[in-house]
Amino acid sequence: MALRICILETDVLRPELVDQYQGYGRMFEQLFARQPIAAEFSIYNVVAGDYPPDSERFDAYLVTGSKADSFGSDPWIQTLKTYLLERYERGDKLLGVCFGHQLLALLLGGKAERAAQGWGVGTHNYRIAEQPQWMTPTLEDLTLLISHQDQVTALPENATLIASSDFCPHAAYAINDQVLCFQGHPEFIHDYSRALLDIRQQHLGEQIYQQAISSLDQDHQGTVVAEWMMRFVALGREAEPA
Repeated sequence: MALRICILETDVLRPELVDQYQGYGRMFEQLFARQPIAAEFSIYNVVAGDYPPDSERFDAYLVTGSKADSFGSDPWIQTLKTYLLERYERGDKLLGVCFGHQLLALLLGGKAERAAQGWGVGTHNYRIAEQPQWMTPTLEDLTLLISHQDQVTALPENATLIASSDFCPHAAYAINDQVLCFQGHPEFIHDYSRALLDIRQQHLGEQIYQQAISSLDQDHQGTVVAEWMMRFVALGREAEPA
């Protein structure tokens, strides 16, 4: 039986990107279609106040990236935090990427804030700190596309560090078999990263922009992370290959 994943979409793409990329929910659907574990997805845009009915049950809830700050005071962020805490206390599995990674860390006792390191953009390499059984296929290090100026600066007490770098020390973490989060964007593709960089070129400054553009020559392992996520969700239940 396919895993049922609820994607909580926490952004609306820039108008010039919508026609080609639609939204983060759709980008995650395309990502997970490239890994071997069968899954079905329902997308809800929480910025617009869209949530699944209480009667719906999912194997996991995935919180996407966003232009918003995880530590922001926007009403929709406060509503989402309440919703996620209820899911956590109910024992549901939670996945977070970028904004979602930071928000879940904050919600569960960690810290997230504007990073002194500045913008992280382009392709980034991480060291694997732990390799639980669900991290199959195994990697010695991890490469992902990134776009963030905020970071998790302290993990929740019960979190296990999964991946790190000098630039981003808390790049991925897990909490028992219930929460799994990544700062990098497994759902990004090089063309989307390049389009974002072009839009932000003036804001980033020429040096950071050029370094990020050059880094896009490097491949990334988003599909591997997608498989890790599905194997993590499948812990404790049967999941058949697609």
